[in-house]
Amino acid sequence: MGELDRRRFLLSSAVTAPMLGLTGASVAGAEQGTERDSERRADHEPVRTGADELAATGWDRLRGAGLGVIANPTSVVTRPRAGLPHIVDEMHAAEGVEVAAVFGPEHGFRGTAQAGGSEGDHTDPRTGIPVYDTYGADTAKLSGMLRQAGIDRLVFDIADVGTRFYTYIWTMYTAMRAAVRVGVPLTVLDRPNPLGGHAAGPVLDPEFASGVGELPIAQQHGMTVGELARMFDAEFLPERENERLPELDVVEMSGWSRKHSFAGTGLPWIPPSPNMPTPDTARVYPGTGMFEGTVFSEGRGTTRPFEIVGAPGVDWRWAERLNSEGTAGAYFRETHFVPTFSKHRDETCGGVRLYRTGDAEFDAIGTAVRMLVRARGLYPEVFGWRSDHWIDDLTGSARLREMIDAGADAADVVGSWEAELADFRRRRRPYLLYR
Repeated sequence: MGELDRRRFLLSSAVTAPMLGLTGASVAGAEQGTERDSERRADHEPVRTGADELAATGWDRLRGAGLGVIANPTSVVTRPRAGLPHIVDEMHAAEGVEVAAVFGPEHGFRGTAQAGGSEGDHTDPRTGIPVYDTYGADTAKLSGMLRQAGIDRLVFDIADVGTRFYTYIWTMYTAMRAAVRVGVPLTVLDRPNPLGGHAAGPVLDPEFASGVGELPIAQQHGMTVGELARMFDAEFLPERENERLPELDVVEMSGWSRKHSFAGTGLPWIPPSPNMPTPDTARVYPGTGMFEGTVFSEGRGTTRPFEIVGAPGVDWRWAERLNSEGTAGAYFRETHFVPTFSKHRDETCGGVRLYRTGDAEFDAIGTAVRMLVRARGLYPEVFGWRSDHWIDDLTGSARLREMIDAGADAADVVGSWEAELADFRRRRRPYLLYR
């Protein structure tokens, strides 16, 4: 097919799809396929989360204190026949357990808000418990909320996705700083890292600290929230607050291993945010999440956010080039989509759909660096960084942007952070709780 004929065919396809009732997003959704992770089942006893372990005791370790709970829709007890009840609802109903306040992160306590949004301060209609909006709150503001709520102990129970620029671990860190100032202990109910225990990517330069990364940890940190809390308490609170928490109690999981895929845990996946619909999304997010720092759509407004990436003016050459070079654990399909919101809303975009062929060999960050390098080279008039250099906040320095702009290849970019990553792996070792 000649170049002119190909363009005419693509144009007619873009016109025909809406006539059939299929937007680009719904076409992508119809071709989800079956991922290898999704087919796996636990070959051992299912993992019990920290919340499951504590609920089994009737919440004994939390009795006798006015509790402040930092929670979102992932904060459930694993009882499927009971509808995966929320821990706040369970605690509220338990005799002798007092939930004095709830603190909602980005997307909100009940999860009604989109990216960059929250639910505001309100009274929870189900329990009558006051809910404070912590999204965007600094340490001073959150300290004031803790004092106003009059709590005796803070509880954190939110599922993380294992990536530094996902905001929940920074909500936890800010809460830890506030807890030091107010003098209240913290209990962390641990949950699996859906990426397992492997650390990868650049370590944040403290000069680039922001709401999507406040401390020098790796982009894919390979730690659970309980392990991160131990590290934050031992290494960073003394530096920032001149002291550690009055008490840090991590309620550990049982049955979890660092080698587990999420499907291997036997736990149900509850989207921790609206654009994290499956474990497959989480698996690619440490890499393709970097496209949030570009003018390309990262797939928000499609049925496969972060697995679909592209922009108007992108064509088949991107997938063709990436596939011809070979990517360990992954391949790409040319795709066309129309985001229903966010970047390029209601515009026809060309791009790629990323498919994984296996976990062990797949490197989300290295794969995305190759995608960035090739996109810039193939589409110099289309590709660009966001004008606010958001990519620097996401990656923790200006290095990735500057190296790619200077023409570095993907291997050189990835190799530039190997020494600091090795140091981070050594530094985190004392705080790890699971093999």
